[in-house]
Amino acid sequence: MKKMRMLLCMAAAGLMLGGCVSQKKYAELDAKYQSMQQEYQSTRESLVECNANGKSMEEIIRQARKENADLKEAYNSLKKSLDQSIYGSSANISKLVDEINASNKYIKQLVEAKSKSDSLNMVLTNNLTRSLSREELKDVDVKVLKGVVYISLADNMLFKTGSYEISSRAMETLSKIAKIIKDYSDYDVLVEGNTDNVPISRTNIRNNWDLSALRASSVVQVLQNDFGIKPSRLTAGGRGEYNPVADNDSDLGRSKNRRTEIIITPKLDQFMDLIDKAPETSDEVK
Repeated sequence: MKKMRMLLCMAAAGLMLGGCVSQKKYAELDAKYQSMQQEYQSTRESLVECNANGKSMEEIIRQARKENADLKEAYNSLKKSLDQSIYGSSANISKLVDEINASNKYIKQLVEAKSKSDSLNMVLTNNLTRSLSREELKDVDVKVLKGVVYISLADNMLFKTGSYEISSRAMETLSKIAKIIKDYSDYDVLVEGNTDNVPISRTNIRNNWDLSALRASSVVQVLQNDFGIKPSRLTAGGRGEYNPVADNDSDLGRSKNRRTEIIITPKLDQFMDLIDKAPETSDEVK
């Protein structure tokens, strides 16, 4: 624009200085003017277009920056959530591993205790059976069930029919059992009396409950008074006719049911100690 104005001024000054200008010269100046006019117009339109494009580009850049900021915020949020999830999972896994280790340790304790108990009971059983004569073994049955030693004594070996007084022939057998009981001082001893289902008819004994309890009490008192077993280790109990091991419909079955069982087992507090050490587990892993 400034260039064109300067050319016009120069042309006018030339006219004033030179007076009349030839027609040819005028035509050249006019053509140049028209060309410059078109150039100016084109330049102006380009400028307008550039301005418009510049505003559009600014809007695009602004929008892109906003989208970039939104993406960055979403990324940070997702990263934070992922970090928390990983941390929480690690904590839960660590807690679960601790609980599994505690449970495994407890199971190992139980297995070791059971193995020890079974081993001691097997030794006890072997010692007892070796000490009994062949004749005594006919009336004494020894077995180990779930870590507990059961010594079953036949009724006709211990007592007279319908009586709870210990027979003289039973004392030697009880002395051998007492020796084993003494050797295993950490074991408790339960004596259980059992009968058949035939009602008893004695003036001083009301029923089979009484008879079974009195027989168990007699064995306990012999172990205490005659063989020095600590009474704190002994328990007497009667089960009457309600714990049969055979059918009461035959003489042989009733004979098997009339028995006194000496049950030798580790003390309850030894198992309670293990239970107290059991690992605490949460109901749910959070």
